[in-house]
Amino acid sequence: MKLFRISRQSNRARYTLCAISTLCALFTSATVLAAKSHRESPQVAIAIHGGAGTILRSSMTPEKEAAYKKVLTQAVQHGYGLLQDGAKGEVAVVETIKILESSPLFNAGIGAVYTFDGEHELDASIMHGGTKNAGAVAGVKTIRSPIEAALLVMDESPHVMLSGPGAEEYAKENGLEQVDNSLFDTEFRKQALDKAKARMEQASNGYGLQQGNERFGTVGAVVLDGWGNIVAGTSTGGMTAKRYGRIGDSPVIGAGTYADNASCAVSATGHGEYFIRYNVAADICARMNYQGLTLKDAANTVINDVLVKAGGDGGVIAIDGKGNIAMPFNSAGMYRASIDVHGEVTVAIYKD
Repeated sequence: MKLFRISRQSNRARYTLCAISTLCALFTSATVLAAKSHRESPQVAIAIHGGAGTILRSSMTPEKEAAYKKVLTQAVQHGYGLLQDGAKGEVAVVETIKILESSPLFNAGIGAVYTFDGEHELDASIMHGGTKNAGAVAGVKTIRSPIEAALLVMDESPHVMLSGPGAEEYAKENGLEQVDNSLFDTEFRKQALDKAKARMEQASNGYGLQQGNERFGTVGAVVLDGWGNIVAGTSTGGMTAKRYGRIGDSPVIGAGTYADNASCAVSATGHGEYFIRYNVAADICARMNYQGLTLKDAANTVINDVLVKAGGDGGVIAIDGKGNIAMPFNSAGMYRASIDVHGEVTVAIYKD
């Protein structure tokens, strides 16, 4: 009887030890898998801009600066969150830019500048660095979100750029929201138009002299997604008091927007004619490809050397396949924000 009790106690001890060993093994396995999953989780990053230009500190109230930074922060965090959740780069770019298009603070969508005739003509483009697919719309007046229309052209059409009424018809046929042009009206932009037209009148029909502080303004985003693809997108209302169907660099692939997984993705902002002439976005990528420059050096060379010598003002946001980010500009300021592969957040307007 005594021997039986000893044997039974011994069996219990063995069962207890076995259960503890099993639990320890399961815990160790789960810890290893979690660590492996963490190590293997893809790196993502994003940079955005809300336009470059003569952004004077003296005219920037604390309240106004806070308002700009609030929207920039909201947009960059939203895009980064989408990337972390596994969204494709083009989705993150479009959804991020839509936030900026919906803010009256920026020259894109709501808040777009006025043409000479008192309307709004909107441009946008997007490019995928992995597939080299691209889409753009130019001179559209009734599409609620131009960047959505650019994505539609890239994904669903055999073309790269559609313009004017044709682009609007294509967007409508494919279910994109249509609005009255007056949706984009803001009093601030109307005042800018009045100032520009007054200067033009003083100069005796000096078309082109509308280019005071009003000429700047664009929004854009560049991202590195979890698949290792880089994507760039840009949206704008163009130049205040523009006439004759003027189109700037924002919808021009290679000038205002470019992406190539082998080098970088770029979204530009500034005096569009110069960005077109100097093929700014693609030039930055080409310098990485053919000269072996880093992203920072390539972007800085084009913005602060090539453009400065040519007399062009503006800046870019750029990202490479490793998630490195560059945001150079040669103007007084550029509304910008980024979240790098380490999760570090930057939101800024001026150089310091």
